[in-house]
Formats: sequence, C-alpha cells, structure tokens
Amino acid sequence: MTGAATIKAIQAEADTRRWLERAVIGLNLCPFAKAVHVKAQIHYAMYLPADDATLIEMLLAEANELAALDASVRDTTLLIAPNTLADFLDFNDFAARAERKLARAGFDGVFQLASFHPQFQFGGTELDDISNATNRAPYPTLHLLREDSVSRAVEAFPEAEAIFERNIQTLEALGAAGWAALDVGPGSARS
Repeated sequence: MTGAATIKAIQAEADTRRWLERAVIGLNLCPFAKAVHVKAQIHYAMYLPADDATLIEMLLAEANELAALDASVRDTTLLIAPNTLADFLDFNDFAARAERKLARAGFDGVFQLASFHPQFQFGGTELDDISNATNRAPYPTLHLLREDSVSRAVEAFPEAEAIFERNIQTLEALGAAGWAALDVGPGSARS
C-alpha cells in the first residue's frame, strides 16, 4: 500500500475497531463478539480499490484463508471496503451475489456472510429509523462467520432468537442522539 491508501487502511481499521468496541460490544448488540475480540481472533482485511471489480475474489481468498486456520487462531473475518459500494442498495445487491459465490465455492454450511453498511436499512423502515443501526458500520463491511462457531455460540446463549428484539429495544432506548454520541462513524478513531 502507498501513502494515502495506507492512511485510509489504518483509519478504516481503527474506525471499525472503535465501532466494534463501542457499539457492537459496548451495547451488547452481538453477545458473541466480545470473546473473539478479547482473544484477538478477528481478522481485519482491507479492500481499498474505488470499485468492487475484485471484491468478490478477495472475499473468496479471505474465506479460503479463514478455512485453512483453526478457529482458535482466527475465528472470523471482517472485510472492510471503505472506498466502494457507498450506495446501500448497490451494496445489498453485491452482498447477495457474494453469498451465491461463496456457496458455489463450497462454503455453504461452512460460513455465514453478514453485511454492515453506513446506510443500512431494513425493508419496511425509514432511513432514520434507529433499528437500522444494528447493521450500521463506518464502512461497507462483509463479515465471514464460521457456521460451527455460530452454532456453538447460539447453543451457549439462552434465548438467542431474542437478540434482535433486544437490540431494537436497546437502540430505541438509546435514541438517535445516543447513537450519535457513541461517535462510531468514519474518521471517529482519531489519534
């Protein structure tokens, strides 16, 4: 990486870590995230091109790397794309194509793909609905999760099916001002 790309990569990873720590773990939006974060089992991969031309190929490469490593070394991967797919609908379409590519590559039943975006919007909600914040990250992000790890976490967590509803209640109590006060957007991790 060169100059500006290196700075962007460092900033994007720092912002993503801040979002993970303050929002995802801090608000307990994902009760499974803290353990892998504390054990340094999250891999942060960066895709810096300004278009998505080779993003699926990078996702497949990251999936192969994740599959080759034991979960105790690397349990999950966040692939962050700060310079492309700024439009949420384009990103959403891309994530669906990426899921199909992962399945065709033999990863169906091995990995789940979760997606996060600064403008994430659930169907049937308004853009400013606070419930959308459950899937809002500073940058477009594709999250590879091991199916085995997800299954173990769900078995260990009582009433895992209630997580989404609890998250909505948490965010509604926090409100838009509370979410903004978390300061987890692009550029938030200042040195």
